[in-house]
Amino acid sequence: MKKIIVFSILISLLFFSSLFSANHGITNTTSSPHVKLRSVDFDDVEWTEGFWADKFKVVSEVTLPTMWELLKDPEISHAWTNFRIVAGLEDGDFKGTPWYDGDVYKFLESVVYVYAHTKDEKLDVLMDEMIDVIGKAQADDGYITTFIQIGKGKRTGGEGGQSPYSPYNINKRWQNLHHHELYNMGHLMTTGCIHYRITGKTTLLNIAKKTADYLYDVFKSRDPKLAHFGFNPSNIMGAVELYRSTNDPKYLELAQIFVDMRGSRPGGDDQNQTRTPLREEDEAVGHAVTAAYLYCGAADVYAETGEKALLDALKRIWENVTLQKMYITGGTCAIHIGVTSSGDKSHEAYGREYELPNASAYNETCANIANGMWNWRMLGLTGEARYADVLEKVLYNSGISGISVDGKHYCYTNNLRWHGKESKLLKNDTYTRLPYLGCFCCPPNVFRTIAKVSGFAYSVSDNAVWVNLYGSNELNTELPDNTPVNLVQKSGYPWDGQVKITYNTSQKKEFSLYMRIPGWCDDATVTVNGQEIKAKVVSGHYVQLSRTWKKGDVVELSMSMAPQLMAANPLVEETRNQVAVQRGPVVYCLESKDLPQDVKVSEIMISHKIGLKPRFEKSFLGGITVLEGKANILPENNWSKTLYKPFKFSELKEIDLKLIPVYSWNNRGISSMTVWMPLHIKN
Repeated sequence: MKKIIVFSILISLLFFSSLFSANHGITNTTSSPHVKLRSVDFDDVEWTEGFWADKFKVVSEVTLPTMWELLKDPEISHAWTNFRIVAGLEDGDFKGTPWYDGDVYKFLESVVYVYAHTKDEKLDVLMDEMIDVIGKAQADDGYITTFIQIGKGKRTGGEGGQSPYSPYNINKRWQNLHHHELYNMGHLMTTGCIHYRITGKTTLLNIAKKTADYLYDVFKSRDPKLAHFGFNPSNIMGAVELYRSTNDPKYLELAQIFVDMRGSRPGGDDQNQTRTPLREEDEAVGHAVTAAYLYCGAADVYAETGEKALLDALKRIWENVTLQKMYITGGTCAIHIGVTSSGDKSHEAYGREYELPNASAYNETCANIANGMWNWRMLGLTGEARYADVLEKVLYNSGISGISVDGKHYCYTNNLRWHGKESKLLKNDTYTRLPYLGCFCCPPNVFRTIAKVSGFAYSVSDNAVWVNLYGSNELNTELPDNTPVNLVQKSGYPWDGQVKITYNTSQKKEFSLYMRIPGWCDDATVTVNGQEIKAKVVSGHYVQLSRTWKKGDVVELSMSMAPQLMAANPLVEETRNQVAVQRGPVVYCLESKDLPQDVKVSEIMISHKIGLKPRFEKSFLGGITVLEGKANILPENNWSKTLYKPFKFSELKEIDLKLIPVYSWNNRGISSMTVWMPLHIKN
């Protein structure tokens, strides 16, 4: 009997040891069998100075406290108040959008990331307090969506405990996919896993497991009535994360059920990616956030199962997006309201092939970020640098353009051309950045992205470290064989193309260091201890450096960062005969604030011999490199009462030009802006 008890204890210890050694990465792929690259622990990387260190400082010191005040204020957001009402801590009605719960979970996830770096005890207390209320708001069976739980009419609180659920609330579950029940619960599950991995606490993880157990009971029968549920399907990612955190195969099965059910019965549509089963799809259609979340979830399922049909579909769709439906900034959400090629109405959606309008571009911040999340997963599955290129494009452009440089003002849509006060506001457009948006899903999303971007910087594989992103940071991690590795990176990237990485580990170790040569860079050199390497350095690929490393070894990467004039495929009609400007990974724009008052953005023409020169301005727009040169003006005549008239080529006038990174525009009041400018061929 004693032997049986001892054996049981050993098994339990082994199980819990596997739980608490879980990877702290953004997605825990340490044990995933079908990935090429694995995440490092989240807190293995610290930005020490420069671009991302500055951004992290802003979101941790400014965005976090101001956003929490917004979420708590019942007169502004009401998102947190909804939880307190369901928890029985307050009386009141539901206010806001059905997806408000997800805003709270994304904010909480962001706080976890900040805590991972700062270890601020006040944040630990805040997280505990939030988790306590969330737990009280959860129904006994695990269900939690405040929009449904509060229902119609006021909810009366009790003595700080959970009040009973009326029949109305129960009967209203799973009646409308736009109630975002799975979206909300998916973010809860992901946040529960991240909180557990970083703090070691199981409080939120247990709430997440209870929710997932409930979802499994609801969906395990694959009821055809529920086939089309999963609008903004963060639930797939959340279920896989729970599987990775607990080793319970039920949660992986749940994720597979969600993937299998989409498009499994007639009546679906392109808007929700339910017209065509994912494994048969070959193009990106419909709502760009729900699509990218689906692709992220499917990539996570593939990482655990290795089902080839899923990866094949994801690669086909990725080709469609990057070659026909993606902006130069990495944005993928072209259309406010439109119709797909199948005739389905769509909104916040991908356009048709090469349909990439500029002034009316939607490019919701959440969609841009979701594109980056998907490419991060594709990089892990394949080890191919082209996915890291898209991730980088998003991170330095469309992924952070939704937040102001001061960290407390936001925009929802991200146009590539804007006519200031003359612009007609479409859905969720605003003339200036605002401290609060009625649809608040994007602000916490951009917050959590900046807070966790250090987790994208490196990956590991068998006996190798992969450098995905550049910037001043320090990596302290272990290879899969538990060998410690410390790398110190120094770089002014993205403003400077010089990178220096020092191997700072005491013991000698033979392994490979893979350096990413960005796709935008066609002139790079790599040296080790001052000697140029013999391996071929190819744009858009990783270069492998294999040796027995010793403390003090230095790798240097030098990338040419001359500004480039970029052209679009001529099938993109809105940019034909126009150019955009890119330097390194950063896309630039012209803003009217940098022109004389009597000159319009629309009058500017760029010469192919413009010769732009970079200049770093530390105190301007949070610290940016501007590009300066000479452009031409083609004065506009009066068009107020005509649509067409004969073209008269006026004498061009030269003007000083100053371009800024597109993410930093709209920080100085109402203005006009353009990314694409007419090209003038100069003799």
